[in-house]
Amino acid sequence: MERLPTHPGERPHETDASPGPARTAPPTPPSPATAAVDARGIVTEWSEGARQLLGYPPSEVVGQPAARLLADDAGTAGAVALRDAAGRERWSGTVALRHRDGRRLRRELLAHRRTADGTVTEWLVVSAVTGTPEGQTPAGTPEGEAPGSGTYGSEAAGSGTSGSGRLGEWAFRQAPCVMAVFDADLRLVRANAGMEQVLSRTEDQMRGLRLPEIVPHPVSDETEAKMRRVLEGGGPQQLRAGAGPAGTGANDGWSTSLVPLEDPAGHVRAVCLAAHQRLQEHLARQRMLLLSEASARIGTTADSGRTAQELADIAVPGLADFAAVDLLDAPRHGGAPSPAAPARPLAATRTAVRSVLDDGPTASAAGTAGTAGTKTLYPALSPVARCLAQGHGALYDAADPDLLRWVRQDPGAARLLGSTTHSVMVVPMRAHGATLGVALFGRHRHAEPFEADDLWLAEELTAKAAVSIHTARRDSREHTSTMTLQRSLLPQTLPDQGALDIATRYLPAGTRAGVGGDWFDVIPLSGARVALVVGDVVGHGIRASATMGRLRTAVRTLADVDLPPDELLTHLDDLVLHLSADESGTDDTAESAGGIGTTCLYAVYDPVSRRCALARAGHPPPAAVTPDGAVRFLDVPAGPPLGLGGLPFETFETELPEGSLLALYTDGLLAARDHDIDEALDKMFAALARPAKTLDTVCDRVLTAMLTHRPDDDIALLVARTRALHADRVAAWDLASDPAVVARARKHATEQLTAWGLDDAAFITELTVSELVTNAIRYGRPPIQLRLIHEDSTLTCEVFDSSSTAPHMRRARTFDEGGRGLLLVGQLARRWGTRHALTGKTVWAEQSLSPG
Repeated sequence: MERLPTHPGERPHETDASPGPARTAPPTPPSPATAAVDARGIVTEWSEGARQLLGYPPSEVVGQPAARLLADDAGTAGAVALRDAAGRERWSGTVALRHRDGRRLRRELLAHRRTADGTVTEWLVVSAVTGTPEGQTPAGTPEGEAPGSGTYGSEAAGSGTSGSGRLGEWAFRQAPCVMAVFDADLRLVRANAGMEQVLSRTEDQMRGLRLPEIVPHPVSDETEAKMRRVLEGGGPQQLRAGAGPAGTGANDGWSTSLVPLEDPAGHVRAVCLAAHQRLQEHLARQRMLLLSEASARIGTTADSGRTAQELADIAVPGLADFAAVDLLDAPRHGGAPSPAAPARPLAATRTAVRSVLDDGPTASAAGTAGTAGTKTLYPALSPVARCLAQGHGALYDAADPDLLRWVRQDPGAARLLGSTTHSVMVVPMRAHGATLGVALFGRHRHAEPFEADDLWLAEELTAKAAVSIHTARRDSREHTSTMTLQRSLLPQTLPDQGALDIATRYLPAGTRAGVGGDWFDVIPLSGARVALVVGDVVGHGIRASATMGRLRTAVRTLADVDLPPDELLTHLDDLVLHLSADESGTDDTAESAGGIGTTCLYAVYDPVSRRCALARAGHPPPAAVTPDGAVRFLDVPAGPPLGLGGLPFETFETELPEGSLLALYTDGLLAARDHDIDEALDKMFAALARPAKTLDTVCDRVLTAMLTHRPDDDIALLVARTRALHADRVAAWDLASDPAVVARARKHATEQLTAWGLDDAAFITELTVSELVTNAIRYGRPPIQLRLIHEDSTLTCEVFDSSSTAPHMRRARTFDEGGRGLLLVGQLARRWGTRHALTGKTVWAEQSLSPG
């Protein structure tokens, strides 16, 4: 039988046809000695190889303390072994064993921690037998004899005396990759220096063992299965992983090849394992994967603390063994980074921390030093202060003078870094010209120090977190400003009026989009009437709130002119078109539409006639509840949203019994996520129909029934209960178009005031009636009507004529005979104006009634 090649590719000097003495095949290596020892130190398994090694049959060993097999003092040896193996998954060492015949044997033992039956933890102890089987030379190596001197070891070495043989041996031992040769029984016979370094075992310690016995791991089982396939003629095999260092199992980033070793006759005699480490390629791919993962995991909320913790979580353990994120108490804005450290210490708040360990060098980071809200003061010359001043990250090893000085000066740094941290990265958190804080990364478990590519990755991760934190803080400031603006533009108090009882609610959106432009308003009109307005501006943020303020002001201005609802919405539509044209040149087209798409509902209620006139521009219809509890939508024609132009708006009129309920709202109330529109309407109708003592109770019931969480859109809700101004509070007279009737009109007014007990208001009322009736007779057309309306604190005098010409006030000159009447009315009345109808107009004047 030919000897094995000394290295892959080497051919033997002799061939089957070459003359020479017959070579004797190397003896078959004995099975390795294996035993299992439980956590109490009791032997639970004893192999045939173990019997060959020490001479004990299983019946004399299983169930007995393993310490009885030790040649040295059992207590001392056991204590040393337990101390070395504590907390580890794998242990190796030289132990003096006692043979059954009393001989003392020093053996290299490998021990692997394993779980038997899924519950019990025990140690599998393995020893390779270097020597001949029992019956020839006694198994084991007596003290003083060099391991590996047996026949099998020298034969497997296969080193020749020629120069080419020595060169082949050197090439195998010093190859830049991991190489090993396994025989036909898949037991290791050769291992080069690379294999010894990766597995942290010498060739002598591994010789005669199978790969799963050297590194118990599923990858080793897979590798052995592929080696068996090679021996069976399956050709070369490939794996994408390899056996890792001792105690770590599989190690990704390797490319493993299994090649058959054939004799000159073409028979497969052994398998060569060659593994090439693709470290840089593997690390680059890992960094890219980590960076991709960070895009989805960092900045998921608007909470700065949560974002900082997400940065720490993504960095550990993928990049570092621990990470700490500190945010500056006073972020620094603007200015180019300075090469010098600041003159004063920097104050920061420990915001997030993450470690691969529950204790150890980062125990302090998980405790006092890492508690959220803990204040941290960085010395002026510390690496943190220097990096923040320079605006870029830096790498430090444990021996760096700056790092050592910082640890000596700052007890917090000493607690954070501990005694075993050997590599540190300090990375400033900067975004949009502002320095927000600093992130610290350290390694104590990873053997490799940080390198430049790690610093680049840390800076990329930190930049993502910094941008998210900066955006969250900016959004928070904008949200606060928008809320302040929004609330300042909404009615702070409801005006005094006698036509309606009113309650309102406003709920801002609970999303990151910010506050929208929903609004409501209550506007007293002439003749004891009241206008109700609810609107919804497209978009969110300050622009939407500012647009809402402009539209609300426009509605109040148009309402003062006493326009009908359809005409008011027409003028408002024109205003939105003008606003859109003015803002068409801005960059942010989504937020500069000038209110295009805004919806609005405008309603006017008259307590004298108990009629309500309404018009809407793309807004949800209002709900009405009659005193008997019947709920319905008012059939108001749906006009287009404001700013679209083209289609007209229509006014809808209806009579509402006294005590009826009106509910005006924005569409955010019906846009709940957990139910459809029909279910939402049923809930709203049920809440409105339930009797309630106050309108505030009605509002709360509606919101409670409709919302189970913070709304996704703003909600404005206005609920009003109608009142009626009965005939005993209204007096009207038809007048002829004759100047002589003016005195009769004054008499009607004074008599009515006496009946109401308002004699103190007679003087002003007579003057007002005289002026308004005279103007109607002189400049208007019949029919002419005088009407007095008595509310609790207001007396209104109205004169109607069929002319559409409106009076206007002018200041009379010294010698003018007229022109002073309306000036006097304007001075004596609280307010006055003109209200146009389809035919004719009404000139009115209000005066406040004194408490007496």
